Amino acid sequence: MVGPDYERPQLIVADRWHQELVGGMIDGEATYQTWWVGLGDPTLVSLIERAQFQNLDLKLATARIAEAQAQLGIATGGQMPDVNGSGFVQRTRFSEGNQIIVAPPQQRPDTFRDIGIKSSWEIDLWGRVRRSIEAATASYEASLENHRDVQVVLSAVVGASYVQLRTLQQRLQFARANVELQRETLALVVARNLAELAPDLEVRQAEFNLAITESALPDLEAAILQTINQLSTLLGEQPGALRQELQTASPIPQLPVSVPTGIPAEVIRQRPDIRAAERVLAAQTALVGVTTTALYPNFFLLGDFSYATAAGGLFNGGNEAWSLGPFFSWNLFDGGRVRNAIHVEEAQTDQALIAYERTVLGALQDVEDSLIGFAMERERQAALQRGADAVAEADRLVRELYRQGLTNFQNVLDTQRSLFSQQDRLAESSGAVVLELISIYRSLGGGW
Repeated sequence: MVGPDYERPQLIVADRWHQELVGGMIDGEATYQTWWVGLGDPTLVSLIERAQFQNLDLKLATARIAEAQAQLGIATGGQMPDVNGSGFVQRTRFSEGNQIIVAPPQQRPDTFRDIGIKSSWEIDLWGRVRRSIEAATASYEASLENHRDVQVVLSAVVGASYVQLRTLQQRLQFARANVELQRETLALVVARNLAELAPDLEVRQAEFNLAITESALPDLEAAILQTINQLSTLLGEQPGALRQELQTASPIPQLPVSVPTGIPAEVIRQRPDIRAAERVLAAQTALVGVTTTALYPNFFLLGDFSYATAAGGLFNGGNEAWSLGPFFSWNLFDGGRVRNAIHVEEAQTDQALIAYERTVLGALQDVEDSLIGFAMERERQAALQRGADAVAEADRLVRELYRQGLTNFQNVLDTQRSLFSQQDRLAESSGAVVLELISIYRSLGGGW
């Protein structure tokens, strides 16, 4: 066969990740087909499993597999002869002056009948058909990998949206708890004001602090409903279809005890987007060979068999006609179009190789970035937790001191504002840690 034979690119990658593994990240074989099970949340498991059957993007990817499979069938059919049947019945009368008719000219109408088959078979001497099958096979395999990549992305997006929902619900719980706390503080200030132990200014300050905290509730409630709508759409359902199922608050999913991260070489083998890019490169390499065959003659075996008559029985022995023999065609001059078409395919092969290498580098960066993000967010979460514990105790102490008249109201305001802010940031960070873990799962190619 003419054209280059495909060889899988050999890439040199590091034997371990640069980022230090912390917070349960360990060396070991990474298998993440159903990573969501490890988060220990049955609702999350149910959502992702339903999305794998109902999501419209996944159904679209499945339809593209069917298209690629049909294209492969077309290419494979090129190995077989092309057989066509034809026939006609025609009522005809020729004039006496028609010199085409063998004498004596017929003045009566005649009925001409013809039926037969014609066939042609390309002798694939230079491999055009075989290279076409190579390209179609690789394209079909790329469509399978693209389907798997949609599965990976879909699982991660559903998981991330679910974690965001539970994070928002946790933030809303903190906000409502702080509203109740600040209402108690306002009641205390009003009581002291009536007893002429606190000025009107402190009452107004307490009212303002409460109003600011209450203003956060509608934004959080709206974000919760919007996230539920997003999850409904991801599951191929109408927006709001999951509201009854998800509107009750539930804890943020917990981190697993350990997460093996594998090695960079495993990522290249596991990530379907890398596998798809490699198959696209293979398909494009085969197309160079398909185009190159245009430089050489095409050989065919042609056959024709028919019955034709204007009188008597159609299938009488004397009415049969047949032909069989080889045929070739060769484009001897085309102004350089074929050679330039080959150059086009070669340039596109170079582009496919670059795209493959870029996909590999991007995948390795995804993992490194996710590992960094997870490690840093774990540190941030721990610091925020210490801060939240400290400010909660400070709030208890300062309110008791204020009741006893041993501190001014400004200290109460500052502490309660800090408490609300710190708890809100802690809830965000608790969700962000799990989101970073999901990002690791996604970057390692988990979910198919």
